[in-house]
Amino acid sequence: METKDIDHLFRHHSGKMVSVLTRIFGLQHLDIIEDAVQDTFIKASLTWRKQQPDYPEAWLTKAAKNRVLDIFRTLKSQKNNLPNISQGTDAIAINELFLDSEIEDAQLRMIFTACHPKLDPRDRISFALKTVSGFSIKEIASALLTKEETIKKRLVRARKVIKKAKLKFNIPQGKDLSERLESVLEVLYLIFNEGFHSNNKTQLIRTDLCTEAMRLCQLLLKRKQTQLPECYALFALMCFHSARLETKMSLDNAVLDLKQQDRSLWHFPLIQLGNSMMYKAVETDEFSCYHYEAAIAAEHLKAKSFEATDWNKILKWYNALYLLQPMPSHLLTMAVICMQTEDYKMANTYFNQIQATDLEQRAYLFYAAKADYYAQNNNFPEAIIQIDLALNKVNNTLEKAYLEKKKESWLMK
Repeated sequence: METKDIDHLFRHHSGKMVSVLTRIFGLQHLDIIEDAVQDTFIKASLTWRKQQPDYPEAWLTKAAKNRVLDIFRTLKSQKNNLPNISQGTDAIAINELFLDSEIEDAQLRMIFTACHPKLDPRDRISFALKTVSGFSIKEIASALLTKEETIKKRLVRARKVIKKAKLKFNIPQGKDLSERLESVLEVLYLIFNEGFHSNNKTQLIRTDLCTEAMRLCQLLLKRKQTQLPECYALFALMCFHSARLETKMSLDNAVLDLKQQDRSLWHFPLIQLGNSMMYKAVETDEFSCYHYEAAIAAEHLKAKSFEATDWNKILKWYNALYLLQPMPSHLLTMAVICMQTEDYKMANTYFNQIQATDLEQRAYLFYAAKADYYAQNNNFPEAIIQIDLALNKVNNTLEKAYLEKKKESWLMK
């Protein structure tokens, strides 16, 4: 078996194994469990060079469980640390914990653990990507535009809090569930967003992050307790955005904005799935930020062409979203929408409420939008000043090329 196949299996199955083994052995042994799963994959990469087993995932799961037991025995700690596996956790036989439904249950428990309020908000997404999704420290650092050393510290800090606070490996109930779910949805939204518009220097789209966020969101929707309107709305939003993924880049790897995308290539089955999720999401009158963002994405998908977009309706949804979630990024988008309707006075009103620094790593978007504003008003010298500021701030090489192409066209005016 090739190394890339082992890596693929690790990504897709290590989170499952870490979650189910944590359910068996407890959160206090998370370090040992993660080491055991890592050891298992090293062993697999060596063993499978000769012959691949018929059921690779089953082989990995069994080997990981046995490896944990070996470690506990080596430490001579089975009396104090080893659970009574003859009876299993929650009176379920150990073998039954490896059924698909029980693995999903264990993963949901891990998601809610990763989003516990006692964990620092900055640590939650790193911990979730590591334990639930099987991302390496290097991959997490790349996805979050953070140094590997910082990610290591966040993971160590999260594990210390889990041990010190003796957090329970369960799905919260009642009021605790709704409070924790808010954090879970925020983490899934951030994972998806990083995939849809990555901060990575060389990749604009990280399909693996989008897919993982959708998979975890689907886990929530499979359980009655978490089949809630905001969960359906978030999944609808992910479906709507994912339907456009393949059209965001040209064949020669250039960035294509909404105006340039080939709408005939948008993935209709995903749009249909998103629509069906939205029907479930609006069964109540209470709307979350995900409802409004999904409604905005749906408006773009409805339009037969860029010119046919109902910008007034989109602005209406953004106003509602801003009331719920007053963020500078929303104000910037509202300014851009006003530019589409040639309401430059209102666009300028929105621009004046934002500082580029408010957008942190996305500050280049402010300068790029201002450049478009001046270009549309035929003030090309000022447009070039603004786009140079954007070029100085942008991290992604593909977006930089997109902005440079714009600048070249303006220099010819």
